[in-house]
Amino acid sequence: MFAGLNACQILDQLNEGQGFRPGRNISKRNECTATKMEYGARGLALDPVQGLQEFVAANPGATETTVNGRKALQARVSAGGCSTAIEIGPHARVLADVVMAMPGDDDRACSESQALAERVEPLLPKTPS
Repeated sequence: MFAGLNACQILDQLNEGQGFRPGRNISKRNECTATKMEYGARGLALDPVQGLQEFVAANPGATETTVNGRKALQARVSAGGCSTAIEIGPHARVLADVVMAMPGDDDRACSESQALAERVEPLLPKTPS
């Protein structure tokens, strides 16, 4: 599903020139986080096992959205954090996560997460018809 794609390489490419530290793989999965002082963090996870159904189960308040025409969901995931899940297939998704550093920037997290998802989407495998 994500053969040859590396979350940190993609995240670093998208963050280039914006003052973010290089992405760090934060688990054994294809998941990466990059931080920037006074901004917070951006994360990217390429999940070949879980789809949008699992995202809703973990985030019951998730709202439906689209990312460049693809089915997606968005949810606040922590104080100052928001995650946009892009459907890749019935059992695959990409998460674009943003956690803002400053209290009060909570509302900005979801718009930043959506923007990150829109930049990531063209680099992803196309969904089967």
